[in-house]
Amino acid sequence: MEIEALDIPEVRILKPRKFGDHRGFFSETYNKNALAEAGIHLDFVQDNHSLSATPGTLRGLHFQTPPMAQDKLVRVVRGAVWDVAVDIRAGSPTYGRWVGAEISAAAWNQILVPAGFAHGFLTLTPDTEVEYKVTAFYAPDCDKGLAWDDPDLAIDWPLPAGLDRPVLSEKDARQPRLRDGPAWFTAG
Repeated sequence: MEIEALDIPEVRILKPRKFGDHRGFFSETYNKNALAEAGIHLDFVQDNHSLSATPGTLRGLHFQTPPMAQDKLVRVVRGAVWDVAVDIRAGSPTYGRWVGAEISAAAWNQILVPAGFAHGFLTLTPDTEVEYKVTAFYAPDCDKGLAWDDPDLAIDWPLPAGLDRPVLSEKDARQPRLRDGPAWFTAG
């Protein structure tokens, strides 16, 4: 498995090996020992799967607060997304900065988003399916989010041609700006 750090080094791209032949392919998409050898020690407890029918669907920016904060390992099994992680750890040298990467079934890559980061993705193709592992169970009382269009974050979402704004859930359309929330996480 190849592992590459992004501009915020805690956020990483993982690329599992894929073996193909005339029948199709085989890939080990998660191996706890392989990640441990790379210094990544996580205990995933839940898998999630989403389908977004329309290109330009934005899910996020989401996170869970302590004590139910989640690390996420995200992969696309059909289609493609622009995936974004925002550092929301007060006191971090990269606080309020974001990194993004295209994650797709064709590229067979994944993104590891640690706790302390808000996470979201914008679908780039029809019928995009995303699967992700998390290190804490869903906890509604700890479920939080940030505005996808927070001007302080200035995330460059690659909206499909003809869309002025993404397709959003009601919840995601009314999330607060980062500066309007408390310090949910601290660096350290």
